[in-house]
This record gives sequence, structure tokens and C-alpha cells, in this order.
Amino acid sequence: MKRRHFLLGAAGALATSACQFTWLEEIKKTHPNVLMLIVDDLNDWIGAMKGHPNAKTPNIDRLAKAGTLFTNAHAPAPICGPSRASVMTGLMPSSTGIYGHIKDEDIKRANDKAAQSIFLSEYFREHGYYTAAIGKVFHQNIAKNSFDDNGGRVKGFGPHAKKNFKWDDPRTNTDWGAFPAQDKQMPDYDAAKWTAKKLNEHHDKPFFIACGFLRPHAPWYVPQKWFDMHPIDSVTLPPYLPNDLNDVPDIAKQITSHPMMPTTEWAIKNNEYKNIVQSYLASVSFVDSCIGIVLDALDKSVHANNTAVVLWGDHGYHIGEKEKFAKMTLWERATRTPLIIKPPRNDSSFKTNQQTSKPVSLLDLYPTLVKMCGLPENKSNQGRNLVPILKADDIEWQHAAVTTYGPNNHSVKTERYRYIRYENGAEELYDHSKDPNEWENLAKSPEYNQVKIKLITHLPKENAEWSPKSYYRGNTYFNNKTENAMVKK
Repeated sequence: MKRRHFLLGAAGALATSACQFTWLEEIKKTHPNVLMLIVDDLNDWIGAMKGHPNAKTPNIDRLAKAGTLFTNAHAPAPICGPSRASVMTGLMPSSTGIYGHIKDEDIKRANDKAAQSIFLSEYFREHGYYTAAIGKVFHQNIAKNSFDDNGGRVKGFGPHAKKNFKWDDPRTNTDWGAFPAQDKQMPDYDAAKWTAKKLNEHHDKPFFIACGFLRPHAPWYVPQKWFDMHPIDSVTLPPYLPNDLNDVPDIAKQITSHPMMPTTEWAIKNNEYKNIVQSYLASVSFVDSCIGIVLDALDKSVHANNTAVVLWGDHGYHIGEKEKFAKMTLWERATRTPLIIKPPRNDSSFKTNQQTSKPVSLLDLYPTLVKMCGLPENKSNQGRNLVPILKADDIEWQHAAVTTYGPNNHSVKTERYRYIRYENGAEELYDHSKDPNEWENLAKSPEYNQVKIKLITHLPKENAEWSPKSYYRGNTYFNNKTENAMVKK
């Protein structure tokens, strides 16, 4: 009798196990895995976007062909901290008051609206996903308890040479040159290998895995072989117009002043312009190789057919344009960044090898991934669901992409225009059909009054006070903003 009960119990357990296995397989079909690749300070210098003729990024390019490349995607803010906080909370900087950098643990303490947010990774975990991350996902590290597994992040943007090669200002990481000797000495290489290992593991549940790469964030240090890929004699300089800022309002110059960074005129005078361009290109090619390690691991894994891949940069970067080597502006070079969304191979409802110039924001990632994975809508999200574009680019799209840099300083980007409104009412307007480099400010031209009226409707209706948890002290303008917020605290 005991023997019979044991067999019946075993049979019941097997039946339950088989049922659970079937259920899990069904869940995996309707709820695909997500692999998120985040690249720090990446502008459009990738082959697929043709942002620079010397760009060599075969791995990013093959990912773009496998999904949709958004060629007109923009950051919620042109600086790491608020941009990443927006992506992870699904909220605009003008709602959370996170206009500058912020400690990871303080994001939900920024203001009442931020306190109610659920991080993107937390939302997936709450709906049955296994979550893991490594590298720079949030601004500093990986917010505590925001992922099931945390691979950590090295401090700073190392490795660092014992002595700077070309630019030595303690307020910035900016420097350039061939260093260290091997790829395996780079934190991004370790992050890629860690992520590849996770992709080779068996997972009982769908997964959400994020890998944050540091390059091409300064210092532009990578091994010599990546510099050799971009011989200095063949390097093309980007479009540059001396006195480019003569027709912009004074406040534009105030908020984009970065005294710790080299200027373009300095680089030209000291014969360093081509060297900087080469270093940035080399850094992008290096991080592309790390992305290749991860993509190869996914392709060889059992998860290859049921994993959506998204790649995004947290904002763009000026490499000499507008007289600066920096992010932290409301112009095209700083707001625009690559965004690629590759659907799972086993879902034929999505387009592949598609490019779209529709204006979108990184803020749209949260609701888009939630929709792609069949999860219920998070009604607090302020971004837009991009799934309709992923399935058909010819849909009607009347939206604009908004970038915010400090309270009441906003940029509105459509397919044709960029409109900038500052807190004092000063304006800039650029017509990209005639002026892709944004060299001629048309804001005072009467013939564009109706264009401005339409663009103004896209400006945020809410402009939260600067949160005392957020900080940035890059120049006098932002020093004052940060200090005033601290006083109000």
C-alpha cells in the first residue's frame, strides 16, 4: 500500500511538473525576454545612422538591420543622471524635478511624483520576470534592489592612466589616447562577458537583462588596435562653424558653458581636433565590439528566438560642433542618440530592417517594452507606446520629442524643426530641411511665427521645482540652481 501511494504521489508530482513546464513555455511565448544595451554618451557616429564617414560599428549595424532604427530619437535630458532617471521611472524631468545628477537611492525621493514611480526593472519583476543588470544602468550604479541580480559597476570611468595624456582638469574625465594595452582590462569587456554568461544560463522565467557600457564616455581611452582602425590621416572632421553661437540668446551660452572642457578653437590651435575625433571613433568601435560579444552569445543561446533587444544611448555628444566637446546642450548633437528596437524572431508581426525618422523620446521605452511583452499598462508612464511604429512606419504620428535641461528650458524636435524655449522666454528655431547643422537661428523671422505657435503646443505643461536631491555644478547657471534648491530644502 505504501508503495502504491508513493507511486501515485510521484505520478502526481510529475504531472504537476509537466503542467508547470507547459505553463512556463506558454508564458515565454506571450512574454518575451528583454535584453537592454545602454551606451554612455553615444551620438549618431554609428554606421547605420551615417553620422560620421569613418564610423565602424558592424555589430550595432547588424542589430539595426534586425529591427527598427529610430534615426530621430532624443534624450529626455542632455545629461546622464536625469536622462537615465526618466527612462527608468517613465517620468519627465519636468515632473520629477530631476534636472541634474542624482544618487540612485534618491531618485524616488526627488519629489512626490517620483516617489510614486516604479522602476522599469521593478515593473517587469512584479509581473513575473527574472531581472539582472551590470554596469552603468542608472547614473551611478544599479539602484539597490531594483534588479534580482546585480553585477555591479566599477567606480568612475576607468581604467585611468597615471597621468593624463592631453587634457588635465580635475573637474572632468576628459582626456584621450591609446590606453590600456588589452580589451580585457576594460570594464566594458567584463560587463559584456558577464552578460553573455547570463544569456547562456537556463531561466525558469522570462528575463529582463540590462548591460550598461561606459564607452564612449570620456576619457576616450581604449587599446591601440581601435585607434589603428581609424588612421589619423583618414579622419574626417565634423562640420564646424566659427562664431556659430553669435545668433543664440545669452541664456543659451550660459547654460552650455563648460569651462572645464576644451573648446574647438583650443583643439584647432593645438592640433588636437583630429586626435579627439579619432579617439571618440575608436571608443565607439571598441564598445561596438563589446556589444558584439553579447549579441553573439544571445544568437548561440536557447533564448535567441524569444528575446527582444533594445539599444540606446543616454544622450548625444558634441565633438567640436557648437564650439564644444560636451553634452549638456539643447541642440541636436547633445539630444539625439541611437535607439534600436529588435523584436523577438518568433514574432512576425514586427518589422525588421526598418528605419524611421519619426521623432521619439527615450521616455517612450518604458511603455513600449511593457506593450511588446504583453504586460498591463503602467498608467503613470508619460512616454508613448512605439509598438505601432515597430509594426508599420507609415502610421500617422503627430508627436514631438521633448528634451529638458533645467526648469523651463526645453527643446522640441519634430521631423523638420527644432524649437528651443528658455526660462526667460528666449527662443531658437532651426529648419532641418535646410540647416541640419543648426547654424541659423530663425526664431526672430516673422515667416516662421506660425511654425513656432504649433511647436509651442508640445512644451511640457508642468515644470516642477528643481529637486534638492538633484545636483549639477558645471557652471554658474547650474551652480545657482543647485544651491537655491538646497536652500529651499
